[in-house]
Amino acid sequence: MNNVLEKIKGTVVVSVQAMPSEPLYLEKCMVAMMKSVLNGGAGGLRVAGVRDITNAKRLFNVPVIGITKPDRIPPNYKEIVYITPTIKDVLDVIHAGADIIAFDGTQRVRPHNEKIKDLIKYVHINKRIAMADISTVEEGIKAQEAGADILSTTLAGYTLESADSPADGPDFKLLEELVKNTNLPVILEGRIWEPEQVNRAFKIGAHSVVIGSAITRPQLITKRFVFREKQ
Repeated sequence: MNNVLEKIKGTVVVSVQAMPSEPLYLEKCMVAMMKSVLNGGAGGLRVAGVRDITNAKRLFNVPVIGITKPDRIPPNYKEIVYITPTIKDVLDVIHAGADIIAFDGTQRVRPHNEKIKDLIKYVHINKRIAMADISTVEEGIKAQEAGADILSTTLAGYTLESADSPADGPDFKLLEELVKNTNLPVILEGRIWEPEQVNRAFKIGAHSVVIGSAITRPQLITKRFVFREKQ
């Protein structure tokens, strides 16, 4: 486990994901995207679903963060747990080969009333790393108490509990508070669009930085140019 953590330390991990309704979701497209970001220097991959996790581990010798999520994100996504929500999802990600199993680490009610500590138990039984995606410092502290190995700011701004999180950039304040108030490696993820933001994250003490949309979601990148503020 420590070897995997050391490999991603100080690196940019790229989230290579697409929804089934999007053109890039084709298997060959996702594999090509993974290869492309690794050629560009990514230190690891964050991928969703058994198909893409399996391909990432089979084809590339890098740390893989694996998750499950629904084929379509529901409108009430701020109210529910949908990232690797159940023990079954955890086991699916483990069996697909992920080194790090990421899951919703908030304190919200989970399907079947399962508990975070139970998900983490299965991660550790299978000798994998448990990463809690959280949205507040309190959730990060609770996740550490439950046995998580890594914290990530993935859900900051995407839950009702984190409504005060910045809408147009990373939650550096949350990163700083987690670094100060926990003993775990902390990953900055969410709304990262500029290299300067990556540098700032590492200066604060981030273990790693995960970037998704700014690299692998061309429709969102395009919108930033097309719908720019008119002068």
